[in-house]
Amino acid sequence: MTHETLPMHALFDAQYQASRAQMEVPLALRRDRLRRLRRLIDGNTKALCAAVEADFGVRSRNVTEVADLFMLRSLISHLNTHLPRWMKPIKVATPVYLKPATAYIQRQPLGVVGVISPWNYPVQLAFAPAATALAAGNRVMLKPSELTPLTSELMADLVHDAFDEEEFSVIQGDAALAARFATLPFDHLFFTGSTAIGRKVAAEAAANLTPMTLELGGKSPCIIDKTCDLNDAAIKIAHGKLLNAGQTCIAPDYVLLPRGQEAKFEKAFAAAVKRLFPRIEGNPDYTSLLNDRYFERMQAMLADAQAKGATLKVIDPQGAAASPANSASRQMAPVLVFDTASGMRVMEEEIFGPILPVLSYGTLDEAIGIINARPRPLALYWFGTSNSARDKVLNNTVSGGVSVNDTLMHIAHENLPFGGVGDSGWGAYHGHIGFLRLTHEKGVLVQSRLGVGSLFYPPYGVRFEQVIAMLKRVL
Repeated sequence: MTHETLPMHALFDAQYQASRAQMEVPLALRRDRLRRLRRLIDGNTKALCAAVEADFGVRSRNVTEVADLFMLRSLISHLNTHLPRWMKPIKVATPVYLKPATAYIQRQPLGVVGVISPWNYPVQLAFAPAATALAAGNRVMLKPSELTPLTSELMADLVHDAFDEEEFSVIQGDAALAARFATLPFDHLFFTGSTAIGRKVAAEAAANLTPMTLELGGKSPCIIDKTCDLNDAAIKIAHGKLLNAGQTCIAPDYVLLPRGQEAKFEKAFAAAVKRLFPRIEGNPDYTSLLNDRYFERMQAMLADAQAKGATLKVIDPQGAAASPANSASRQMAPVLVFDTASGMRVMEEEIFGPILPVLSYGTLDEAIGIINARPRPLALYWFGTSNSARDKVLNNTVSGGVSVNDTLMHIAHENLPFGGVGDSGWGAYHGHIGFLRLTHEKGVLVQSRLGVGSLFYPPYGVRFEQVIAMLKRVL
């Protein structure tokens, strides 16, 4: 069922007024809101998994359980545990020239936080920013993706039943509505999606000087060092690439491989795919591409690469696929792309599917140069046993986050910030970093009756000069 709700602008006004009427949001209320969100997830797990599966066509409920719901449970538990400490005022040292005054940082809710979430992990990427905002004491308006309509409608109904509209509400609509949503004067706007759409959302929000967190994407590299165990790397790369059929913002987007190991990597990757997915077509564990448009985009990217001289290797675990495509199920076999060149779409666009370009390199400096010639990525992966090679990569590249000898797993660590840099995003969240992102830290100085600030008052003369001379000696 779909509940009636206030029009978007009226709903914003109601949340705005409520946030100003209750600026101090106690721990008990914040925890109650997190508890309701957790209960919403736990009590409707089957329905949420079924809605996501129906929106995709083929997507294992186990994928939604681990990649959406487990991640949310972990985040909510972490927030709930640490909230009492995070909310407390923070005493700070006072410089000598202001003593005996004291000072502290007061942490307050921002007010109303808008969230625009994507389709690829439609529950996690909607409710994770919302949970963090609620923990920080804010009101939340969520605009989920129209590309997963069944999931978005279910989330809207569940939120409506669990929360007052002035606390947390869901607005449904198309891209045009999302553009209007971004023009609301939120106290913070949180967007997850592509870099291209992120630029448009940022432009809309700029008119109100709305602070933003942009979780975008980009081409995340995976570096295989000459010291690595190729079979171990291949299984972890295959998992990171093929989870959700590559429809993951931090999926490995291309592999940098020591020159001469191409055949070995192809063999190891094919064995890894077969271990994870003994078959592609009809396999309930292997996610389909979301819709026909995304499926056709993958085929167009492959055709473009082949026409420009690339070599395509379709990885079919059953050894029978003549092509990587099945338009009926949209379950697309993985494809390795060798002999890539600049100008190919697979090297210019974020892939967001089961296509993996493989670039050969001679020296580590060459690999680092390839990465640094591109916009800074959301994630970077390195495989090897050489600490010096690892540190050289980490010290000479900039990315949103890194997993060493694995893929994806840094996103599951609640004490690590998750976010992009440059074209891959602004700001980070998860855990304490996310709480602070959606909290106003207000500096407070409490002057003592014995304060000596008057020493700096005019009229300026000998006394003032003596004070300044003394401070110059001690500072």
